[in-house]
Amino acid sequence: MAGIVHRNHHFGGRGYYQRVYVERAKPLKQYTTEELHARFRFGNADIKYIAELVRPKLQRRTRRSHSLSVEEQVLIGLRFYASGTFYQVVGDNIGADKSNVSDVVKAMSIALASLVNQFVSLPKDDQIAQTKHKVFWGGNLPNTIGVIDCTHVHIQAPHERD
Repeated sequence: MAGIVHRNHHFGGRGYYQRVYVERAKPLKQYTTEELHARFRFGNADIKYIAELVRPKLQRRTRRSHSLSVEEQVLIGLRFYASGTFYQVVGDNIGADKSNVSDVVKAMSIALASLVNQFVSLPKDDQIAQTKHKVFWGGNLPNTIGVIDCTHVHIQAPHERD
């Protein structure tokens, strides 16, 4: 029942609600690796690897109320990061509510940020001059000691209080 979510429907005139369970989308099963990469920017194996990395932070203690699995949370976070669209749109694609998507994106961001020291490193003091020299000759970027995602943005120095 991991892929089931309920929606309340008004039942009769007495104010009672009936729970209707709707199956959530299962992108890891329904898409090929190429389709996953197009939608989430990661393939099947990569998504499973990320899920294992963040599992200690995102795992729910119970499956009460059909909570989202770690894999579903990772897919929601990656879909938001890949598309940069609204929470409602991400939720509609996965089968989650907008408020759940908001909570998941926040938890996923915190979980990934806690892993930054495992994957991101800046040069030590004795390596800075050598790195600046290599980056300058390789990409003509002066005074650069690191690059993220192979993207560089020129930062204009402020005119006040340089």
